[in-house]
Amino acid sequence: MNQTKNQSIADLRIDYSQASLSEADSAADPITQFGKWFDEAIRAEVPEANAMSLATVGSNGRPSSRIVLIKQFDEHGFTWFTNFESRKGHELSEHPYAALLFHWVGLERQVRIEGRVERVSESESDAYFHSRPLRSRLGAIASAQSQTIASRDLLETEYAKAEQKFGDNPPRPDHWGGYRLLPDTVEFWQGRRSRLHDRILYTLDAAGNWQRQRLQP
Repeated sequence: MNQTKNQSIADLRIDYSQASLSEADSAADPITQFGKWFDEAIRAEVPEANAMSLATVGSNGRPSSRIVLIKQFDEHGFTWFTNFESRKGHELSEHPYAALLFHWVGLERQVRIEGRVERVSESESDAYFHSRPLRSRLGAIASAQSQTIASRDLLETEYAKAEQKFGDNPPRPDHWGGYRLLPDTVEFWQGRRSRLHDRILYTLDAAGNWQRQRLQP
């Protein structure tokens, strides 16, 4: 039975054919190119186009990854918000580098981004925190993210305590805020027929200029 299952999984494949990506078609810098693809993902109504895999590495050298939501991108980098005391927060404190991955299945596209990570300013964290729905703000206070807890009931109790204490105006807790990844490597992957995919890699040189090159699939 297991062999049959493995064989059926191995037979799962799609021959990608929706689009192409050439050096001539790609923008001179990866932020502009990302913005173009991100806009196309939004227009195509790709489910959760803002979802990205965030990979970090701890002091033990073991990688871990999870899905988070991008909240901003510009020439300064890619920004998300989370609990500084979570596993990813501790790992970024120990090793301030990370990798992001966007996978827009409906468009047969991936974007891989690597670089150094830093915390955003407190004013940026404050501004975004206070733009969040009330329940999300209370949840950020109530949850000691990544820490063990004996039951769901205890978590609900902590939420009720935060709600009773802060009402409609919970403050941003010190343990919560934003990170920004400053990219030095960005790769755009477009699925093509016969697995001859298009891969355009941008790398930041010592002078701060982006260099483009094609990778073999």
